[in-house]
Amino acid sequence: MLKTKHIFIVVLTFLIAGTTAEAQKNIIDEVIAVVGDNAILKSDVEYQYQQAVMQGMSAKGDLKCKLFEQQLIQKLMLNQAILDSVEVSENNVINEVDRRMNEFINRAGGKEKLEEWFNKSVLQIKKEQMKTVREQIMTESMQRNITENIEPTPSQVRAYYRKTNQDSLPMVPVQYQIQKIAAYPKIEQKEIDAVKNKLRDFQKQVADGRDFSTLAVLYSEDPGSATTGGDLGWSTRGTFVPEFANVAFNLQEKDKVSKVVETEFGYHIIQLVDRKGERIHVRHILLKPKISSQSNNDAIARLDSIKGLIDDEKMSFDEAALRFSMDKETRNNSGLMVNMRTQSSSFELSAIQDPSLAKQLQRLKEGEVSEPFKIKDEKAKDVYVIIKQKEKIEPHRANLKDDYQLVQNIMTEKRRSDAIDDWVRQKQLETYITINEDWAGCSFDFKNWIK
Repeated sequence: MLKTKHIFIVVLTFLIAGTTAEAQKNIIDEVIAVVGDNAILKSDVEYQYQQAVMQGMSAKGDLKCKLFEQQLIQKLMLNQAILDSVEVSENNVINEVDRRMNEFINRAGGKEKLEEWFNKSVLQIKKEQMKTVREQIMTESMQRNITENIEPTPSQVRAYYRKTNQDSLPMVPVQYQIQKIAAYPKIEQKEIDAVKNKLRDFQKQVADGRDFSTLAVLYSEDPGSATTGGDLGWSTRGTFVPEFANVAFNLQEKDKVSKVVETEFGYHIIQLVDRKGERIHVRHILLKPKISSQSNNDAIARLDSIKGLIDDEKMSFDEAALRFSMDKETRNNSGLMVNMRTQSSSFELSAIQDPSLAKQLQRLKEGEVSEPFKIKDEKAKDVYVIIKQKEKIEPHRANLKDDYQLVQNIMTEKRRSDAIDDWVRQKQLETYITINEDWAGCSFDFKNWIK
């Protein structure tokens, strides 16, 4: 369902499976509305509608009318952004267009296939995306301006909760608070040396004429770029971690291959494809040192010893986390994990991405500590952990004690929605708007589009 009229759909026409270039030609284009100086074309709504249908989207009432009203709101915000001289960083536009074009090409299976799908050249597609992205960034900036500084205070959240019909608050499924102590297996120096030597051999092969992209497809351990020959597309310095950026941006000659560089992800060599001012186009090969069985066993033994101290009540879990955990993000907070989506310490099972962690958590009773087991950290590295089910919160209606962050989020979203509603109603009265009579019969959420 379209849950709110403020969900702005980003039109990525490459996702419309089965929409051929011929079908696009057959859509008779016409201006169906003008908001300020900005026109809405029939094709804009038709393309959005095709994408929505392919994604199984539905709405109460006429879906095309709902999508049309979203376009009207977007153009209203764009018109105001232009009047307010909202500035857009050209670098941000270029970076986003480059990111999209790389994604388009990857999904299509190559530049030629993409051009066939759109019946346009890559340069034409990119030019259109420049306009689309620039307008999108301006609209998003305008939306932020409308909803800024409305974060409720704790006293306002409490007042909102008291006044709200409790039955209207959502049901919260079972949640857990989780503490963990982590131990990373030590990587042996001989394995690091082996990886570096292999990358140096790749450097020599490229110098002797072998294609860098082919080596990346065959050997790179970066799942995001290996299949495209290690290609990372056009990027700015801030796109990369500092160690990678420092080496990549020091490359001056096209096809030049860097020295071996270490980052938190492993070891890389980088090849410069092209550069334009503060942007570079590079490809890379990533290799990750393998961890020996002995190192894995040592990490498990370390956690076994820590668990023994906790089980024998010689040390609390909180103290053990502070003293021994190798997880910098949680050890100073007694090992308590934070749900990055909600910024709270409570997790629904569906929010726990690592299946091993979810499985172990369900086996524990409240206050119980697990045996050591392996998970993947945020950077996809292997790490061994012991966890404690600090608290299990049974299914319940949202309340301030257990779900303050959720209640605050609900209130914040309502205030943002109300602010946008008020803004749209006001700007409808101040802005030149005309709508084609064929679309004037839509049942709009906002009643003043037609004056």
